[in-house]
Amino acid sequence: MTGELEPIEARLWAILAPYRDRLEEGSVYGLVTLKRPGANSHQFFAGVRVATKHVAFHLMPIYADPSLLDGISPALRVHHTGKTTFTFSVADEVLFVELDGLTARSFEAYMNEGSTT
Repeated sequence: MTGELEPIEARLWAILAPYRDRLEEGSVYGLVTLKRPGANSHQFFAGVRVATKHVAFHLMPIYADPSLLDGISPALRVHHTGKTTFTFSVADEVLFVELDGLTARSFEAYMNEGSTT
């Protein structure tokens, strides 16, 4: 099934592409992540991880500010499987567009939080 997940992984990394020039790559327990320059390893912004049957999109700002999830659709909420994680086993462009918007709001909150610490 891993081969079937490659397009999902690519699409989720594409959601993060606009932020790459303002963030640096790091690793937390083997998960490739993007974080603010100078942030410690656990203050990361987001990352994508391929598992056996799904692709996980980790979006850390929603842990610090759960109100970022206010207003997400019930369909996207079904994919919210952990405090910071959304999992996908099937590509769904409508959900990816919504996740893209949530990521943009989360990036703004993440960068603002970093300017006060």
